[in-house]
Amino acid sequence: MSDQPRRPRRPAKPYRRPQKDPVRILAFEALRAVDERDAYANLVLPPLLRKARENGDFDARDAALATELVYGTLRRQGTYDAVVAACVDRPLREVDPPVLDVLNLGAHQLLGTRIPTHAAVSATVELARVVLGDGRAKFVNAVLRKIAQDDLDGWLERVAPPYDEDPEDHLAVVHSHPRWVVSALWDSLGGGRAGIEELLRADNERPEVTLVARPGRATTTELLDEEAAVVGRWSPYAVRLTEGGEPGAVPAVAQGRAGVQDEGSQLVALALADAPLEGPDRMWLDGCAGPGGKAALLGALAAERGAVLLASEKQPHRAGLVAKALAGNPGPYQVVAADGTRPPWRPGSFDRVLVDVPCTGLGALRRRPEARWRRRPEDLDGFAPLQRGLLRTALESVRVGGVVGYATCSPHLAETRAVVADLLKQFPDTDLIDARPLLPGVPDLGEGPDVQLWPHLHGTDAMYLALIRRTG
Repeated sequence: MSDQPRRPRRPAKPYRRPQKDPVRILAFEALRAVDERDAYANLVLPPLLRKARENGDFDARDAALATELVYGTLRRQGTYDAVVAACVDRPLREVDPPVLDVLNLGAHQLLGTRIPTHAAVSATVELARVVLGDGRAKFVNAVLRKIAQDDLDGWLERVAPPYDEDPEDHLAVVHSHPRWVVSALWDSLGGGRAGIEELLRADNERPEVTLVARPGRATTTELLDEEAAVVGRWSPYAVRLTEGGEPGAVPAVAQGRAGVQDEGSQLVALALADAPLEGPDRMWLDGCAGPGGKAALLGALAAERGAVLLASEKQPHRAGLVAKALAGNPGPYQVVAADGTRPPWRPGSFDRVLVDVPCTGLGALRRRPEARWRRRPEDLDGFAPLQRGLLRTALESVRVGGVVGYATCSPHLAETRAVVADLLKQFPDTDLIDARPLLPGVPDLGEGPDVQLWPHLHGTDAMYLALIRRTG
């Protein structure tokens, strides 16, 4: 045995409990709800933020940071997945989803915000200790330190294929869209690289909150009294809240006299209301009225002309939302829960008909960024029969000389021009109306006669509208 004295063992460091960060815990909870329950962030996040404020955990800056972490992570999820995949020693599908959510939250702080590197890593590792445990937190720490070795541009150089070799895959990684979505948007938009890159970039920007002053119930002048409020770009009833804020705190919104409604949605309703008719203008139909934004605007416009609006929605709970949106309308209206493909009204009953049909929602990726990862190409086959059925019923429901508006919040050609073309073949006694003059002042509306709006060109959701007149 050695005669040398043994070195005394260093005392073990006392265990330090992880620091709970309410902002990042809330962001993680929101991401898990989106992933596990197929929830939408715009529905999950507000009640979480409201509860945090009521508990005294959050101030306005905390709420803003939590919102940025959730939406930023969801918008750039595809890019961050590619970066994380380059930093782990296993296929990404083998990383537990909660761990991947934490890693993507950390990646967004490192690559998509101005949070200092040390703070981003340490805060995310602390979050991992709280929600994942100390063991997996060590894995998170190792991966984030690899990610922190380069900035976003550097990582994109490494993980995105060159544009010249695979343009669609390059754009998919750089702009964080599934490849099939990039291809579909590019087909609909047409043109070269510059246009599609501008569109994909716009999809990743935080959209402004847009309000609508419902005619006869509120005015834009009233809404412009709100902080950081400016007039809309195209709709005479639109007001934009340039710094976000809580729309429900606006008195006119709380009272139902105004609402939150994208300007593209407003333009669709206005174009249908202004389309030239042959004959009377007494009965209007919103055939897919839920959740009620367009119905409320149409109802107010109809009231100004002495017309009656019937708002139909298949799902009873959504019909209830429509009734709430229309409550207090200055003119007569009715809300029914009915299947728009098997309607209870007689053919030829209406002068104006709007069908804003269910769709993939690829035109609203700014507001629902998670939809890009949730949708699949095969979803188009599921929507196709319903879209055609609703337009068929709309054309049967309008009288000769009346007008049908077919609208969808998707620019996918299979959900827009293909549907209209198919139904025009089945109804030869119809004509397409040039919708462009009915959107006065709006530029870049293409060759017509239908209209496709775009986030990067118009600052709206990518709404599509075709106006069809029954001629016989």
